[in-house]
Amino acid sequence: MRPGWQTAHMAELLKNMFGPEMVHRAAAALRSAYPEFDTTGFTAQSLDGFEDLELTARCQHIATAMASHLPDDRGAAIDILVRSLGPELENCDPADAQPTGDPEIDDNVMSGFFYMPHGYFLAAHGGDHFEKTMWANYEITKRATSEFSIRTPLRDHPERTLEYLNTWAQDDNVHVRRLVSEGTRPRLPWSFRLPAFIEDPTPILPLLETLRDDPVEYVRRSVANNLNDIAKDHPDVVTKLAKRWWADGDQNRRRLIRHGLRTLIKAGNLDALDVLGYGPESPARVAAVTIAPKSATIGEHIVLTVTVENPTTAPAGALIDLGIEFVKANGSTSRKVFKGAEWELGPGESRQVNKRISLAQHSTRKHYPGTHGVDIVLNGVTTVAGSFDLGT
Repeated sequence: MRPGWQTAHMAELLKNMFGPEMVHRAAAALRSAYPEFDTTGFTAQSLDGFEDLELTARCQHIATAMASHLPDDRGAAIDILVRSLGPELENCDPADAQPTGDPEIDDNVMSGFFYMPHGYFLAAHGGDHFEKTMWANYEITKRATSEFSIRTPLRDHPERTLEYLNTWAQDDNVHVRRLVSEGTRPRLPWSFRLPAFIEDPTPILPLLETLRDDPVEYVRRSVANNLNDIAKDHPDVVTKLAKRWWADGDQNRRRLIRHGLRTLIKAGNLDALDVLGYGPESPARVAAVTIAPKSATIGEHIVLTVTVENPTTAPAGALIDLGIEFVKANGSTSRKVFKGAEWELGPGESRQVNKRISLAQHSTRKHYPGTHGVDIVLNGVTTVAGSFDLGT
């Protein structure tokens, strides 16, 4: 299996599932809201060349057909789009949602993509109708998500859009609140970046402050994703904010902070480690490391056992990762880090991490003979632990 196959395969599956039935469904919905709507012409234009397009291109193609068959008065067209919308999602975390009663939504895993053409239409034709565009985004996100289409007004009218989002951050609907944190992500996947917020994330922070203790995990996790985006460009901003949030945070908020700091933690950022209690001042230390066997062959496995202890009379945070320098085909090495454990060790306490590392050939990692170095990363500090030999 070639690298990247899974991503390409998933994209192909999604494309195939977003088929002509989505066009017919959109045509019927628009006709119900606008009896003069030319469903035949819309369907023909939407399906012309449809099979050759990828998922997002299909959605854009449908949006173009919408623009051709909805009124030239784009304010009126937006009104029609909103009237055509189906039932709202249940006002809860999607993981806890019950069926809506609409089989087209409940039985179709692509229902979240159904409204992407609506979002593309708003992005392309809503510029002269800011209030109606914002209203449409508000309504659409209660049925799917407007995290992509909200980015156009955020880019073009940031101050006006942020005024709306400040109100929406306190909305009764969980999907609206989540839109606030997800739509403002500076580096949201599947969408264009927001350079102004990449350069200066300050305008986003009050929104995240409002949502940090949202009662729904779905929203809090989105806040964490936004923090993680910001941390890639402004680690000091995020670690300072995280330290303040951590000080009086409950379990939910601290889980949010851990997730929001994940990129910094993986990079060994000392300030981020310190927020979580894994700073260099922690007295936790590596007491012993064993690598078994010391010699193995491709297709087998090794077990790394790491003993970490706290020799003091105070609690000690311990964040442990394990690194292996895998030998490459040309004889050089490439380091891969494996997650170990996160602990708070009591006074005098010691614990062990046991990590089984497969040496079988994988689609994402090929193994070659040679000496493989092993290191342990404890609270951001790397210690050389030894090596093992791999043969054919």
